[in-house]
Amino acid sequence: MAKLTEQDILKWEGDDYMNADHLEFFKDLLLQMQQELLNNANATANHLQEQEATPDPADRATLEEEYALELRTRDRERKLLQKIQASLRQIDDGSYGFCEDTGEPIGLRRLMARPTATLSVEAQERRERMKRQYAD
Repeated sequence: MAKLTEQDILKWEGDDYMNADHLEFFKDLLLQMQQELLNNANATANHLQEQEATPDPADRATLEEEYALELRTRDRERKLLQKIQASLRQIDDGSYGFCEDTGEPIGLRRLMARPTATLSVEAQERRERMKRQYAD
């Protein structure tokens, strides 16, 4: 069978949730995301190594602020990379696509929107309500 596309996933209606074709699609998607994040990290590392000394304090402050912003972005991407790697491990062990709280299917539409999701929409909403309730 041909590889599934995003449209195939979004319009899928069947009983064979997380079949081999689905797993292959999401594995390819996650690997693509992982490679993009690694490329960004390498580009940032190269960019920071090319840093020029600027005698003007205002220019130096601007550059340092840009670098700080770039590093914060890479830190968020590093955290996403860890989630991607965890999702790839779930694909390998057969637990990908199922809620870690309830064991119910997360849903293909949710996984298309957020391939690293580990909770169903209902479980995520329940956790957020609990967090808000105890944060007050």
